[in-house]
Amino acid sequence: EEAIKTIPEMKDALENGSERTRMTLNFARKLDGTKRGTGVHACGVIIGRNNLFDCIPLATAKNSDTMVVQYDGHYVEDAGLLKMDFLGLMTLDILTATLNNIKKRHGIDIEIDEIPLDDERTYQLFQNGDTTAIFQFESAGMRKYLRELKPTRFEDIIAMVSLYRPGPMDNIPSFIARKHGREKITYPIPEMGKILDETYGITVYQEQVMQLSRLLANFTRGQADTLRKAMGKKLIAKMEELNTDFIYNGTQNGYDKDVLDKIWEEWKKFASYAFNKSHATCYAFVSYQTAWLKANYMAEFLAANMTTEIADLKKVTELIDEATKQGIAVLPPDINESESEFSVNKEGAIRFGLAALKGVGTNAVADIIAERNANGPFTSIFDFISRINLRSCNRRVVESMASVGAFDSFGNIHRAQFFCEDKDHKPFIEKLMAYGSKMQDDTQQMQMSIFDEAPAEVGETAMPSIPECEPWTSFEMLKHEREIAGFFISGHPLDHFKPVINAFCNTTLEPLQDKSTWYKYVGKKLSFAAMVTAAQDRIGKSGNPYGIITLEDYQFSYEWMMFGEEYSKYKHLFEKGQFLFFNALISERGFEKDVTKKNFWIKPTNVMYLRDAYLKETVAVRITMSINDITINTANIIKEWVERSNAKCKADGKGGGTKSVIFSIKNANSEYATDMYNFEMRVDPETFMALKPAALMCEVTLDGKK
Repeated sequence: EEAIKTIPEMKDALENGSERTRMTLNFARKLDGTKRGTGVHACGVIIGRNNLFDCIPLATAKNSDTMVVQYDGHYVEDAGLLKMDFLGLMTLDILTATLNNIKKRHGIDIEIDEIPLDDERTYQLFQNGDTTAIFQFESAGMRKYLRELKPTRFEDIIAMVSLYRPGPMDNIPSFIARKHGREKITYPIPEMGKILDETYGITVYQEQVMQLSRLLANFTRGQADTLRKAMGKKLIAKMEELNTDFIYNGTQNGYDKDVLDKIWEEWKKFASYAFNKSHATCYAFVSYQTAWLKANYMAEFLAANMTTEIADLKKVTELIDEATKQGIAVLPPDINESESEFSVNKEGAIRFGLAALKGVGTNAVADIIAERNANGPFTSIFDFISRINLRSCNRRVVESMASVGAFDSFGNIHRAQFFCEDKDHKPFIEKLMAYGSKMQDDTQQMQMSIFDEAPAEVGETAMPSIPECEPWTSFEMLKHEREIAGFFISGHPLDHFKPVINAFCNTTLEPLQDKSTWYKYVGKKLSFAAMVTAAQDRIGKSGNPYGIITLEDYQFSYEWMMFGEEYSKYKHLFEKGQFLFFNALISERGFEKDVTKKNFWIKPTNVMYLRDAYLKETVAVRITMSINDITINTANIIKEWVERSNAKCKADGKGGGTKSVIFSIKNANSEYATDMYNFEMRVDPETFMALKPAALMCEVTLDGKK
């Protein structure tokens, strides 16, 4: 109504516009001011002195039996009620699971709320920014600031929880500089030092404002709390009411009005992001507890995280990478060692849990563990199949466990043999299940004969022969692991191409996830590696072919719609299971000035098989070593290495080596390096990288088109 009264164009549209326009505006007049919808707070709980039915309108939430109040959450306190937010944290489950893992492996009980707050290893972890899986401290930006801050006390952890948010983040560089003495700590009024000392002169918490208001302007506790509430709820008008008292009382105490005005203006800005220390301390304490467990019981902590995050493929992959980086092996499931969930064995390696496997139910896992605990480890696949409860542990369960290597430790049978068929097309696993069933029937018959007058006639059951066949390739093993476990356990299909990825890729698929950020990459050549997990060939409305190609790397996936000449040119490469190397460009379309409204397009400038990148992208192989490590023996090892590489290359039908070798020799302090080019010594990059001898102390990399 206000717009219609004050804007001539609106009034004219209502009176003289098209029928559709007039109808739209009339609908708008009827709808204006009505509730668009209602929502239920995820964790807000309303508490009253008396029965809530007597003091506030209630209703049931949509599609639920949950009772909710009909007032907006901002106004319930004005009705004399208390709103509390009760948050459920997955981190608490992780803490409990970690403590259980520690108890199982080390036999000790840890009271997590009583751990020391001055643990050196924990602060070293924070100082290194080694905070994967640490509550509140996982982001790349936080890690960067932790490495700069180098926290040495619990108060620093509390402060970082409060500061690492939009608004306060602007103070982090100054906070760090003041901690390390690079910036002088100053106070507008010297007395403020005793309150702001712990945060190096920077106001970080609401409690500090409350204390300062009482110190400088004699605010009562009630006034200080009102100020806190006004700041926390961003009630600027309420703050203005208190401004007069603050300035008057402060000047009466002898402080300069201009200084007080400046402090108040800072507080007004602070009101938009104020954090209370009590809240930050609770978060920081949970963060410190997770960091303490990671620093002191790394394997148990990471195993607990994997169990909790098992449904999140990306997260579990990150955790496996973290374990590998920390020197902790993550092992496939094992019938004699795996528990229901991720666990840590005696050697400190993380063992995959059986319950996480597709097709293996909790009943089967419980029966396997119970039998193992009661009668000892399984000694062979035949021992296993004759002892286990075949009602819960059926063929599908055995197939799933065989596919991911749960029986590998038996030694005399590999994964492919379970699925190898005889001349009648009967797989070995079918014979195995029949053998187990017959053995258990015979055992049961023998037990029943104890109560008979005559012993039962039970013949000896013959073990089926384990068939001979070729083991699965590493790619086949990983494919089955992905199908049954949800992700790759014993490696990643791209691992074979790591030298190429490290040398020639400048990004992953991550930048392609969010089109709203593509403007950052306009005009930049993106180089990345990925495997094709799906490829669809389509025909558009105009009759022209296009394709939908799903790509995946270590952590990310991207569905790429490719049209026209670009698709036709590389179409033959887009087959499921292929590993590809991409060069691509992101360009913008149209002349829209607003970045958020621009259209962007990604086009491939070159696509090749990832294996071909070894030859097409490599100019030379670089061997980097310290001058102290160079001996006659070193020369002999490199000579043998090159010869073996070229011999294998020829045996594979690839001809001889084609790329030269560069020796990058570092001095004793590794500060300066001299390149020595050997154009006579030529190698095949792929074969050469695969044969690197453990006896040689060097780093081997590929050099690109320089």
